[in-house]
Amino acid sequence: MDTGGIGMTPSMTPVEIQEATEDQADFAIRAADVLLFVVDGREGLIPLDQSLAEKFRRMGKTPVLVVNKMDIPEQDYARDEFASLGFSTVFPVSAEHGNGVGDLLEGVKEFLPPPSDEPVEKEARRVRIAFLGRPNVGKSSLCNRLLDSERLIVSDVPGTTRETVELDLDFEGDSTDQEPWRFRLFDTAGLKRRKRVDSALDYFSSLRSEQAMEGADVVFLVLDAREGVTKQDKILAGRILDAGRGLAILVNKWDLVLEGFRRDPLPGYRDEEHFRKSYEKSLRKELFFLPESPVLFASALTGYSIRDFLGAARDMDARMDVPIPTSTLNRLLGDMFEKRPPAVVKGKRFKLFYALQVSSRPFRIKLFCNQGERLDETYSRYLEKSITGHFSLIGCPLKFSLAGKEARYSGP
Repeated sequence: MDTGGIGMTPSMTPVEIQEATEDQADFAIRAADVLLFVVDGREGLIPLDQSLAEKFRRMGKTPVLVVNKMDIPEQDYARDEFASLGFSTVFPVSAEHGNGVGDLLEGVKEFLPPPSDEPVEKEARRVRIAFLGRPNVGKSSLCNRLLDSERLIVSDVPGTTRETVELDLDFEGDSTDQEPWRFRLFDTAGLKRRKRVDSALDYFSSLRSEQAMEGADVVFLVLDAREGVTKQDKILAGRILDAGRGLAILVNKWDLVLEGFRRDPLPGYRDEEHFRKSYEKSLRKELFFLPESPVLFASALTGYSIRDFLGAARDMDARMDVPIPTSTLNRLLGDMFEKRPPAVVKGKRFKLFYALQVSSRPFRIKLFCNQGERLDETYSRYLEKSITGHFSLIGCPLKFSLAGKEARYSGP
């Protein structure tokens, strides 16, 4: 393991940086099967080398001593100088010229543990789920409820989670399932609007959250049921859509909304189910640009609907590998164009000649057309939603790749 560096933010003090670096190095030392203690043969033995040697002994480690920069035979005296450290296995090398590296590699093999005779079972694939949302909407609380523990820090103070936390979950599914549902959960820092990212810590937290989003199979956009859809929620939904991830809307703290409705029912709603459907309809209207993503209601506090949204994640992940038959796709698009022709743009309409699926995760449909710039956003969304609905790709990302006549017939 290379212990030479650790991710730091500019807001950390030099003391904090040093402590974090030492903690990471100690972890790597304890975890290593073979420890290579590299010293500078040109500079010779220094007090820091002696201090490190003592530290290794206290930790119960016996390293292989590697004396580097032994470029010429006349420097061999340095090997004897380092012998005072008391380590029996010493390899003089020159990393720059490659001298002695082969002997070092062969020597290291002797210290590695023997391979196990037991066959290594390949772990079943885990569905990677990322929870994204504004600060304090309950992302960490949801993860804690799933894990049935308090491994993640939960607080009413916005911004408590500053790092992306990655955890595995084996969830006991329906009684018909022989194996547990396997997930990898990513609890992310609350994402702020870019213009409100005013510190290095906020910047790197936001960066790691976006990396978790891009590495996920399914992203749950977590909303606070009491606040509904905010402008920042819309921005986050757009970023998830652009990343091409499976997307579902998870309305957390629904228990608090229901409690208020039972205490003081709002006029115009027959019952709780009618109220929930109206809430979902209003939410979808605010997020009209999404491809009919599933909307799920949950409560991290009570555990309400936990199984439902995990099941939705599994179903969405499975749908993202479903092939789209080319013949069926083209018949559907032909019917759509006949039912609702595109608008005239600069005297001409967008015309589609042929379509086929070229990739999945995200689904990418290549459209062979007359002129790609004539496909306006409204009609593109109409095509997207129709394809998504017809092939039951609810919540799955779908993108178009346009090949106009100019592109098809230009070039050599």
